[in-house]
Amino acid sequence: MKINQIYVNLPVKDIQKTKEFWTKLGFSVNNQISDERAVCIILNDNSFVMFITEEYFQTFSEKPVPKGDTTQVLIAISLSSREEVDQVVNAAVANGATQHEEPQDYGWMYHNSFWDINGHGWNVTFTDASQIPSQL
Repeated sequence: MKINQIYVNLPVKDIQKTKEFWTKLGFSVNNQISDERAVCIILNDNSFVMFITEEYFQTFSEKPVPKGDTTQVLIAISLSSREEVDQVVNAAVANGATQHEEPQDYGWMYHNSFWDINGHGWNVTFTDASQIPSQL
């Protein structure tokens, strides 16, 4: 079995601020499935994040929306270079995100991370497959 697309659904307080944040990082919006309750951010042709107001998000689950001081999930995205990784993280921090931890360089893999304006954790990575050690 292969997955054709992935949609990650995350609760947020303010759709407009969230939309502005992600477009400032260089991502596009799918306006066909976005409205005042949700914004669809296009990560690539097959990967999307649906940022949904907490009230609307609550209609999809009987579990409570986590408070801002908890972590339910960390999302990892992979980019094409170390420079792109730092570019995205630096743009995120410049637009209101907070640095999660210092960048980590393993030679074959590099990652940097941030907490977005809604408190969601993002690990941004670059992996050079030709440099992966035979034994990890």
